Amino acid sequence: MQSRLYDLRKHVKGMTQQQMADYLNISVKAYRDKENGKNQFTQDEMFAISKLFDLNIDTIFLPRKFRIGTKG
Repeated sequence: MQSRLYDLRKHVKGMTQQQMADYLNISVKAYRDKENGKNQFTQDEMFAISKLFDLNIDTIFLPRKFRIGTKG
C-alpha cells in the first residue's frame, strides 16, 4: 500500500480516490488498485502526483524492490 500517498491525498489535499482518478485520467478502480499496491503507478502518473503535492517522487513512493525491513 502506498500509505504516504494515502495520507497526502486524505489529509493534505482532502481528496477522494475519485478525485485522484479524475486528476490522473484513470478509473477509480484503477486508482484504488494502485494505491492499495495491487498495481503499479506509471512513471507519468508518479510525476503528475509529485507535481500535485509539490514533492519529489521518492518522498511519496517507495522503490519497487523495497520490502519491509530493508534499507532501500
